[in-house]
Amino acid sequence: MDRFNAMNIFVRVAEEQGFAAAARSLNISPAAVTRTIAQLEQIIGARLLVRTTRSVTLTDAGVRYLADCKRLLSDLKEVEAAAGGAYAKPSGMLTITAPVQFGQMHVAPIVGQYLDAYPDMRARLLLFDRIVNIVEEGIDLAVRIGELADSTLSAVRIGQVSQTVCASPEYFARHGMPKTPSDLAAHRIVATTGSSARLDWQFKSPDGSGRKINVSPDARWQTNSIEAARNAALDGWGIVRMLSYQAAPFIDDGRLVAVLEDCALEPVPIHLVHPEGRNAPAKVRTFIDMAAEKLRANPLFDFG
Repeated sequence: MDRFNAMNIFVRVAEEQGFAAAARSLNISPAAVTRTIAQLEQIIGARLLVRTTRSVTLTDAGVRYLADCKRLLSDLKEVEAAAGGAYAKPSGMLTITAPVQFGQMHVAPIVGQYLDAYPDMRARLLLFDRIVNIVEEGIDLAVRIGELADSTLSAVRIGQVSQTVCASPEYFARHGMPKTPSDLAAHRIVATTGSSARLDWQFKSPDGSGRKINVSPDARWQTNSIEAARNAALDGWGIVRMLSYQAAPFIDDGRLVAVLEDCALEPVPIHLVHPEGRNAPAKVRTFIDMAAEKLRANPLFDFG
């Protein structure tokens, strides 16, 4: 049995969630799909799929094997691409993921410039405000804001950002400015959160000791949209906390005013991460080179 072909069939069954659908997409018979999966399970010695009259689901072993198959098949494609020159000239599809607003504001323009520079390339930009498993989801490159967890991913640091607490001049004229983090308890807070959990804003202590303190202001207005929270602050409703790059344009034009800057924690890094390491194909390497140059030159990210 061709093991790589069997892996490809297994991946397609898992993705299509059905034997017949996988057979149609691969242009082979359903019987061939069934036979291949049975042989694969026999060789491995574990059940990979649970098949009912309505659906096909992965077993725990199947979930693990699917991730391994995707990685191995991706490696095989890279080997073949290298033989064909893909490591020398960018070509094919580049899939990138980034946080929603960062991607809209700063990655999307670079994607357009990249496609202009490399006419043989295509690109897919996926924007999520969550950490995506780029290996399991077949993504070439991700923008990550914050400290990186230990992983096997390669990372290129391209800047840093900090948390900014701000509101409109009109709001501060009516309610006064907080002088210390504890003063936030007396103010109207717009919180950017996707849950009803208690807020936990961290600051440096105003006593100059450098220790961290936690503040949990009562946010009457909560939203999972940075844009909605920012607009509430622009309308003068209350105080919002955003990443510095999100607030900077509005602070620069005077529509928002930053407070408690002396109590802000140290900036957090921005990285471009990818799984290929030194063997990254040309499409990944050339995009990183372009993105790193442009983002590092942007004063919003205070590259250090």
